Formats: sequence, structure tokens, C-alpha cells
Amino acid sequence: MMQKVSRGEFSQKENSPLLGGYWTTGDKSSSTHDLVERMQYLYVRVVKAKDLPSMDITGSCDPYVEVKLGNYKGTTRHFEKKTNPEYNQVFAFSKDRIQATTVEVVVKDKDLIKDDFVGKVTFDLNDVPKRVPPDSPLAPQWYRLENQKGEKVKGEIMLAVWIGTQADEAFTEAWHSDAANIPGDGVGKIRPKVYLSPKLWYLRVNVIEAQDLQPKDKGRFPELFVRATPHVKNVNPLWNEDVMFVVAEPFEEHLVLTVEDRVEANKEEVLGKAMIHLQSVDKRMDNKPKKETKFSSRIHLRICLEGGYHVLDESTHYSSDFRPSARQLWKPSIGVLELGIFTDAYCVAKYGQKWVRTSTILSSFSPKWNEQYHWEVYDPSTVITIGVFDNSQLQGGDDNKEAAKDLKIGKVRIRLSTLEANRVHKHSYQLLILQPTGLKKMGELQLVVRFAYSSLVNLMYIYSQPLLPKMHYLHPLSVTQLDTLRHQATHIVSTRLGRAEPPLRKEVVEYMLDVDSHMWSMRKSKANFFRIMGVLGGLIAVARWFNQVCHWKNPLTTVLIHILFFILVMYPELILPTIFLYLSMVGIYYFRFKPRHPPQMDVRLSHAESVHPDELDEEFDSFPVSRPPEIVRSRYDRLRSISGKIQTRVHALLSWRDPRATSLFLTFCLIASVFLYVTPFTVVVSFLGLYSLRHPRFRSKLPSPLLSFFRRLPARTDSML
Repeated sequence: MMQKVSRGEFSQKENSPLLGGYWTTGDKSSSTHDLVERMQYLYVRVVKAKDLPSMDITGSCDPYVEVKLGNYKGTTRHFEKKTNPEYNQVFAFSKDRIQATTVEVVVKDKDLIKDDFVGKVTFDLNDVPKRVPPDSPLAPQWYRLENQKGEKVKGEIMLAVWIGTQADEAFTEAWHSDAANIPGDGVGKIRPKVYLSPKLWYLRVNVIEAQDLQPKDKGRFPELFVRATPHVKNVNPLWNEDVMFVVAEPFEEHLVLTVEDRVEANKEEVLGKAMIHLQSVDKRMDNKPKKETKFSSRIHLRICLEGGYHVLDESTHYSSDFRPSARQLWKPSIGVLELGIFTDAYCVAKYGQKWVRTSTILSSFSPKWNEQYHWEVYDPSTVITIGVFDNSQLQGGDDNKEAAKDLKIGKVRIRLSTLEANRVHKHSYQLLILQPTGLKKMGELQLVVRFAYSSLVNLMYIYSQPLLPKMHYLHPLSVTQLDTLRHQATHIVSTRLGRAEPPLRKEVVEYMLDVDSHMWSMRKSKANFFRIMGVLGGLIAVARWFNQVCHWKNPLTTVLIHILFFILVMYPELILPTIFLYLSMVGIYYFRFKPRHPPQMDVRLSHAESVHPDELDEEFDSFPVSRPPEIVRSRYDRLRSISGKIQTRVHALLSWRDPRATSLFLTFCLIASVFLYVTPFTVVVSFLGLYSLRHPRFRSKLPSPLLSFFRRLPARTDSML
């Protein structure tokens, strides 16, 4: 049963990890891993061996190298019948787990029954040199092999042994001691990796007309349509309608267009086919029309690759990139985002086209990655997403696809505009996940983030520019088109990354891209409704305060408002300066309450703490729905009961649906126009202000005549079934 968690456990905490770098006055350390704690490793690079003795009766040697440090042992591949093998392999041993004082490099001869000892080299750990980038790599040296008694024997081996950190260039390619029990093909699945999303473009196809079609049945009028592979079917060929696809570089696919005749209900006849290689399609950077293309006088097309759009594979609310597809339209970067990751199973971070995956720490509930990554930043209004997952790819995932899914542990989003520039933000974020049983805390993720800009002028200039590329405004796409194209884009991205080695799993990519963010749920609707109410809360608070002023709840305040009102009436040119001065003072007042750290997932804002179990069941239900009809009917009834009833009466003032009310309103407008023409404006405003601020003894508890008149107007609800 899920354990109840107090609200305090969901709060963000500032941490103080031991960072690898340091800050000096006005500058920072030049270390490449200055945001994370330095973790020391013993590195052993086995380059090659030479002049190895013959060990078999055939006079051959099948050598391999074994690196031993205490209970840890790593081996190279072996070569058959070769006395001068080349290995070029690196071994890394975490210094925190070292329980020995020496490291042995042993050369052995592989045999069917028992491997033969050839020779070894031993190093005392106290004599091993230390290396910290940007120092140059340690040059490997030749070492003479020794036997078990320490005597020199035939054969030499080239080695480099040093103590370094995770910033070392050899870290990512090295065999690690924590992977000693992982099969060779599984080691790559727990190592850190950087992925790049495919570069996506919109493909616009406009079918203008079809000519010289020859249907088999001449006696009937053909029912024609054009089919474009792979996603869209357009049922009118003459027709000048744009069809949009998402395609990815290097444009190896073909666009196949077929003109078909629907002979019967479920039978189509192909009248012609056109195959277009995407590499031959022109690229358009603006909204200028492209030239038309004809294929054997049969189908007339207008086709182009749209480089002026940004292909949305994420929700626009928390997108990590807004650049157009065409690189020629990219603006220079405005800064650099650096991320240091400290804790939990394995992490995936996405920003722009670059994805990073951290190492998988095996059999640990409190792991430390201490890995650092950086991205170029082109827009401060973007969001970096960090997800945490449990690696299930090491447990026979190929045989059981369901069991092979990497389990979601939680996700963190950080908007760059909420980060103070050139400051190191060190915080511990709660990993929260909403499950069918309710909200659950899965752990904590310690992050160190720094956003550094290159030019303050360029950064501030970005705030005056449109969020999306200009083609989204000059030639906008419909909401339905964007939804369909985003589905195509996420499918292409997940497929491409799933073919990488090691693969980034489909469930991981879809969780990071929030593929199901468009799905409706009662919980999300409530959350968005209260967000709107929160925005209107300021206006509501001002209205309540003004009502108290009008009812003389605080006589001193009301008198001061009277004085301010008459000043503004006598000097109307002060109205706008006063408003902006007031807003400035409010902003200065709230400066002391400004957030000191980036926001994290808000359980109260998300309405995730007190969500009804049936609403959770509805949110996690599949689409189309899989629940019994009676449950679906109860959900529909609940939705009907919650739906608001909005009655609009404003249009009834002039619609003459109530002729007497419209006559009264028109008469009032004519009289008011004459009165306002002959009466000075200051007198009118003074009268209205004094009337609104009159003392409660001059007020009536009954509605005013104007409000009563408005409430009596007919609403369109009378005509609704």
C-alpha cells in the first residue's frame, strides 16, 4: 500500500555537494567538470605486447591480458597464434572501491583446459602518477615481463597507468570495475552516451490536378483520390490542398503518390503512380511560392521541403528548441547551459537535438554519477528535461518485451529563463510520479545547473523576438495539423534513437517528449481551471478592495481615494504615469520575495495530492477507452454535472429579441449622447466617481436599475434543447 507523504517532502531543497571546480572573483574555474564532485579512478591502458614466448607444443601463443586489482579483474580479447598483439583497451577502477595496494597486469596464453601464465607487471599504487585534464595524456611505456618470482622473462608489454577523474578522455571508452559481472554485450548499455535527434523537416505537397487518366471502366464516372505514403490520404485530386509530412535527414526515403479510382466500397484501382526521391525536392526558406512539377502530364504537383518552420516534437509549453529546420536561418547562440548530475538509477537529459544518458549504477539505492554535460543555448525561454529511469535492458529484455521496458522514476523540467545567469544553482529535486494508485515520491535528484550568456544585449534582444520562426505566423498551421505532425515527429525520433547502439528505448523517448500531453483528463482540467482563476485572482482582489473602499470599511482609505480621484480628474495626464509608477513600486516591493531557485514539479498546482481514484483511473485508461460501459457512463455524467452554464445577454441589447428592452436601451443611448456632448468630461467623471464612492447610508441593498435591466435581457439558453 502506498505510504502517505507530507507536503513538506515534496518541497525543493538546496544542497551543497563538493564541487570539482571553484569560483574566483568575477570568474570561474576552467575545469571541464567544475560543477560536479571529482571522482578518482585508476586507469590502466593496455596498448600492445611484443616478443611473447611460444607456449604451445605447436610453437604458437594465443595471448590475452588480465588486469587484477584486489577482487576486481578485467580481461582483454585474445588473439590466436600471435606473439605481437595490439589491444588498445582501457580499464578503470573506482578508487572508492580499491582494497589493494598493487595492481597486476598479467599476460596469459589461452588454452582449452587451463590458461598458461606468460608474465606479469606489478605497480605499487603509491607510485602511480596523477593526471588532471587539461594535462596531456600519459604516454605509454614498454615494461619487461616478470615471472611469479619477480625474475625478468621474455616478452614486453606497453602500458600506461595513472590516476585520473571522470573528466579523463578515457573514461567513456574504458571497461569499468562496476561492470565486472555484466556480459560483454551488456557493458555498452550501462555506459554514458550522447545521442542526437534526427534533423526534421516539414514536407509540403500540394496536388493541383490530375490529367489524362485512363480508368478501365469507360462507362462510369471515376471516383478519384490521391494517396500519399506513408501517412495521409487525400480524397480529392483537383484540389489545391496542402498535405504536410514530417521527414528526416538525410532524406533517404521516397514520396510515393498514387492516383486511385474507388471502383467499389472496399476496392480501389490504381490509375497511376509517381515516386519522388526526397533529396531531389527543393527547400523553401520563406513563404514565396515554389515552382510546380508535372509528371508525364498525369499529376500536377507543388512540392517543397519547408525550412522556415520548427518541427515540433515536444509540447510548445516546455519545448527545448525553437530553431527552424534550415541551418541558414539559425541565429548565433547566446550562451551555454551546463548540467551536473549527482544521483539516482540512470538519467536522460534532453535539450534541443542533443540527448545525454548517464551511466547505470548497479545494485545501489544511493548512486553517484557525478557527470557533467553542456549545451549551446539559442533562446532563454526553452526548457531542459531530465528524466530518471530504471535500466531493465540487462535482464533478458529481448525475450520479454514488456519486462524489458525501462521503468519511469520521475522527471524534472528547468526553464532557463528562471535561472540567474552565471550562477551555480545547486538543488535537490523531488522525483514524483503519478500512478494509478496516486502520487508517489520515488526519490531525489541532485542537480547543479549553470547558464552563462555571452552578451547581455543579445540576451535581452531575444525577448523582443517571436517565439517561433516567422513561417509559423506568415503561413500558420492548424491545431489539427500540428497535432498530427507532432505525432509523426515523435515517431521518427523514437525510431531513430531506438536504432542507436546502445538504443534509447521508445518508452524513454516518449516519456521525455510527453507524447500523451494532449490527452484530456479531469485532473488536468481542474488544474488548468484554477490556473486561470489564479491569473484572474489579482483582478478579483482589486475588485474586492474597491468594494471595501466604496462601502467605507476603512474611512481613512476612502478619503485618500477621494483625494487621489479628484487629482486624476483635474489632471488626467497623470493617469498613465501613475499606473506605471504603481506597477513599478509593486515590482520593487516583490523583489525581496523573488524565487531563489528554479521551480520544480508542483503537486498542489497539478492537483495531484487529492485527486479522486476514479479520475486517476480515467487518466491512465487507454485510448480508445477500455473500461466497461457503466463506468464510462458515470464519467460522462460527472463531466455533465461539472460543465458550467454560461448565459450571454450582451448581444440581446441590440438584437430586438425583447423589443421593449431594446427600445429602452436605444432611448437611453440617445439621451446619454446628448448629455455627454453638452456636459464637460471632468464633471461626468467626478459625478460617476462620487456616486461609486458614496457612503453606505446612501446605498440600497437592492440591485441597481442598470444591473436589474441587464439581468432581465433574454439569453440564448431559451433556444437550447
